Parts: sequence; C-alpha cells; structure tokens
Amino acid sequence: MALKTTFTELLGIEHPIVQGGMQWVGRAELAAAVSNAGALGILTALTQPTPEALAKEIERCRGMTDKPFGVNLTILPTMTPPPYAEYRRAIIESGIKIVETAGSKPKEHVDDFKANGVKVIHKCTSVRHALSAERMGVDVISIDGFECAGHPGEDDVPGLILIPATVDKVKIPVIASGGFADGRGLAAAMALGAQGVNMGTRFCATQEAPIHDKVKQFLVDNDERGTNLIFRKLHNTARVGKNSVSDEVVRRLSQPDATFEDVAPLVRGARGRELLETGNLDAGLVWAGQSQGLIQDVPTVAELVARIVRDARSIIERDLRAFLR
Repeated sequence: MALKTTFTELLGIEHPIVQGGMQWVGRAELAAAVSNAGALGILTALTQPTPEALAKEIERCRGMTDKPFGVNLTILPTMTPPPYAEYRRAIIESGIKIVETAGSKPKEHVDDFKANGVKVIHKCTSVRHALSAERMGVDVISIDGFECAGHPGEDDVPGLILIPATVDKVKIPVIASGGFADGRGLAAAMALGAQGVNMGTRFCATQEAPIHDKVKQFLVDNDERGTNLIFRKLHNTARVGKNSVSDEVVRRLSQPDATFEDVAPLVRGARGRELLETGNLDAGLVWAGQSQGLIQDVPTVAELVARIVRDARSIIERDLRAFLR
C-alpha cells in the first residue's frame, strides 16, 4: 500500500523515499530499481563523462522503468569545473521533470530548470540555506543532517534538530536526509514534520547497486562509528567511511601546516571509483554515513523499500492507536 504525503503527490510517486545522487553509484540500474519499487530513483549527472553520455544514460533508464525518476546535478567549486550548463541542457532536453540540485550558487541552474517545467529538490545543510533556496524558487528542500555521507556543512547540527527547525521556517515540503536506513527513521522524520526521506548509504547496500560486493559487505560490517570527518581544517568537511585512506587523510591534515595538496593524491575521484568497482577497500575514499550502523543486510531494492514502508506504517498506526486510546 502506498504511503502518501504532500511530497509524493507533488512528484507522482508512491512512497516518500528518495535515492539521493551518488557519484559513480547513481546509474540506471539503481535508479530504475528504486523507481520501480515506488520510490524516486536518481541518476547522478556527473557520473557520466559527458553531457551526451548523460542523455544516453537517461534513455537507458527509461528503458528500465516507466515510473518517474530524476537526475542529480551537484555544483562544486573545482580547479577544472565540468560544463554544468551543458549537463543542465542535456537534462532538460531529455525531458526530465525532476532534478535534485546540491552545492554552491545553484541559482542559474534552478532558474533554467524552473523555466522548463522541472521540479527542483535542493539539498541544504542549514536552515539559512534552505530559506535561500526557497526564495530561489525550488519546490522541495532536502535537509541534510550531520549524520550524512558527503558534505554535512560546518554547523554540525544533527537531523533531530535540523529537520524540525527547517520545517518551522520554510513553507515548501521538506524531506529529511542523513542517517536514514529503515522504517523507524521514516516514521521519525515524518513525526518531525518532514514529508519523506532521502537515503544514499542504505541504497548502496542493495543487490542492484552497481558497486562491488566487498563494498556492500563493508557497509554491513561497519557500525555507527565507522566514518571519518575529513577536510575539517579546510572548512569543507566531508564524512566518509573509515578505512586506511581516510585515516591517512585525517593524519596528514592534522599537521600544523597541512594543505589540500598534501592529501590530493589520496582523494582523487578516480581512486574512489576504483574502490567501488574492484572492491579494493584501500584504493581510495568510500563515501558513507553513520547510517552504516543500521544496515544489516543486502536486500533487493524492492524488498528494502517495501520493508521500510511497512515498518513505518506499522509504527505510525501503532502510535495513533495509542494516542486515541
């Protein structure tokens, strides 16, 4: 049975669960499986080497599902930025109607997406950034707590505070991101005022995730302590799985005069991709959140989504019966 919220009605999906954009992971196999399960699958634009390759991946995904799916476009400051405008144009011209944006200075992209009838979910790590995105015209805020994989911002506010604080301030739907992996989390997020959840790490530990089985087992074996915060000294904090590479990054950046150049060879995206594809857990960084502590198995996506929805509904109905007693 579908679990409907304002968010699901807005996007035309059955369940209020989003598979977040993940570099090297957000491919057609995973996105289509998530959408077929009634949730929202997301392709990651910059996983594809060119805008033309992205357009082909979108068509490949369409061949696997007739349900709604979206594309993530993350805008990050880099020495050699990708052609964001060309990726954006490929998304629009491919007829995509749902986009997840993240990163810095997204206004140019949001304006173009909105002018072309695209619904925009923007990921934020603070209430002030959520308010800014709302003024920019996005349709949904994905609020990312300190527990998350990737970049949690510099405020260190966990979801238990950040979710309701955001809901109190913005008028558009909010979905909760960071630390979600099961039905308890979905029910809790909805109790805090969110209209759904965004999950990344949990979807990596599914049969359809296009990564090596050793990486999936790494996520199962880890507990809630199995992450490192890196780049704190550089004011670009990132949460990654704890392995020999992230331990070394932390060690090097703890030196008084350390700079990014001291760790650049360790954190290259190509090394992370090698880890995901080969299962060599010492090849590079593996992006993972504290929700590792809640992952006990590697189900199919359909099994996972059905379980989360069933358990969340059971919790909500149980609490409602207790309240009405």
